[in-house]
Formats: sequence, C-alpha cells, structure tokens
Amino acid sequence: MSISLLKTLIAVADTGSFSAAADKVFVSHAAVGQQMKRLEQSLQVTLFDRTSKIPRLNQLGRALVPKAREVIHAYETILDDLTGDPRYFGELIVGAVPSMIRGLVPKSAKRLIQSYPELRIRVVQGLSDDLLEQVERGAVDAAILSEPVRIESHLHWQPFAEEELVLLAAPEVKEDDPYRLLREMPYIRHVRRTAVGLLADKWLSDNNITVKSAMDMESLDTLSCMVAHNLGVSVVPNVCVPDPVFSSLKKIPLNSKPTCRVLGVLTRADCSKIRLVDRLLDEIEKVVSEYA
Repeated sequence: MSISLLKTLIAVADTGSFSAAADKVFVSHAAVGQQMKRLEQSLQVTLFDRTSKIPRLNQLGRALVPKAREVIHAYETILDDLTGDPRYFGELIVGAVPSMIRGLVPKSAKRLIQSYPELRIRVVQGLSDDLLEQVERGAVDAAILSEPVRIESHLHWQPFAEEELVLLAAPEVKEDDPYRLLREMPYIRHVRRTAVGLLADKWLSDNNITVKSAMDMESLDTLSCMVAHNLGVSVVPNVCVPDPVFSSLKKIPLNSKPTCRVLGVLTRADCSKIRLVDRLLDEIEKVVSEYA
C-alpha cells in the first residue's frame, strides 16, 4: 500500500466521485478506479459500494478516511520535529476571496516561492462561506477569507488585517459627504449572501440609511469596476492590498463608529502543511504591512 493510494482515497472522500478526485490528484478517471481497486486488494477488504453507476464509499471506506489522513499527516511532517522547517515540496492549495486574488495573493505567493522554489501553489477563488466548507472537508489546505461567524474547534483561525468600511466613489466625484452621496447617487450593492454584503447592509441599517439600489455585484472586483465608471457608489471594506482599479477610486470615511471586515487565514487544526501555511501567513503579514 502506497501513500499515493491513500491520497487518492482522501480525494474521493473529499470530492464525492472518482472523476472529481481525478482532477484533484492529476490522474485520469480510469486511473482513480484502478488505484482504489489496488488499495482494496492490498487491504483485502471492499471499500466501495459499486451497485450504483457512481461508486460510493461504504461504511468501512468512510471509517478508513480519518486513519488515512493521520498516515498522510505523519508522512508529510516526518522531518518537522528534526528540522524545525516545513519540508513539503509539492502542492499547497490556497483558497481566497476575490478581493485578495489580484493583490495580496500573488505578492505573498511570490515571496513564499522564493523560499521554496520547488513548491507549486494552486489558488482556488471563492466566497467566504464556500471556502469555509472547502477547508472543513480538506479540499484546500488554507483559505484567506472574512472571519467566520463561528469557528469550530477543529479549525484554526489566524487574523492578519482589519479593513474599515468606507464609501467607494469614482475619482471625478467632488462631494465628500458620504450620507449625501448615499441619498443622491445610485447604490451598487455587494450581494447579501457574501460576508462583505452582509457587513455593508448591517451598517446601512444601523445608520437608518435607505439607498437607491441600482446593481448587485458578486465580487468586490466587479463592483469596483462599476464604481470606476461612475455608475454609483458603494459601502465596502478599504482593501488592505488593493489592485490598481481599487487604488484609483475615491475612499470616503463614513464618519461613524468604525465597522471593519476582519481577514485571516483558516485551516483545519490537523492540517498536515500547517508550518508551510504559517510561512505563508508570515509573508501575507509582510505584504499587508507595506500598504499600512
């Protein structure tokens, strides 16, 4: 039995199918099936229910997955206590909310790769709730996201920045009163199912402000583009590491009790690459400090 077979088993458990697991471990669908048959043969047990079109882990297979995670963790951290340095040279899968993709993530990744030139980094974009779910099931090693409302004991949260809410407007807007702009200009809303959207809507509600909604945007990137064309204004976090579009926009203080989005890195407490994630966090904090 090899480590690669256990990694494929975990991929099947995390993704729910052989075809999705194939994409994660970079082999063909047929190869996943062959690997799982080899694993069953080596253990002399049946791990999958194959009575339906899509093979599913049976009770024994599901029970084996946590044990497989323990073996992978022990294998990948075998030198940690001896060297004090993460020795994983392979792939680090990092999830990130869209507002971090164009600035913070590439700058931090570049720094990390300079220390670990053999490291391959895979970036997965998603909303905070989606990334939380991916961290929980081990689909990503770590995620850069807004602070979850609740952090379960099996997760590890490390905050690195607080972004105060501001009113975002096009550069040509001359008015500096945020309340007048919110009353008079169209409002571009970050969809309510996102952490940013909920935070902005709560601020509007707490301050009894009714806006003229004009657009709903799925990400801060697209919202910034709409504001840049002077299609409206929006209440958003003042991004800690902005991209060129966001940097060019007017950020007007809200003149009220500060409301902030807290950003951090979320991992599973049993993440096998935790020392590498900690190094990534170190680089993130350095990048953020350059923009403070």
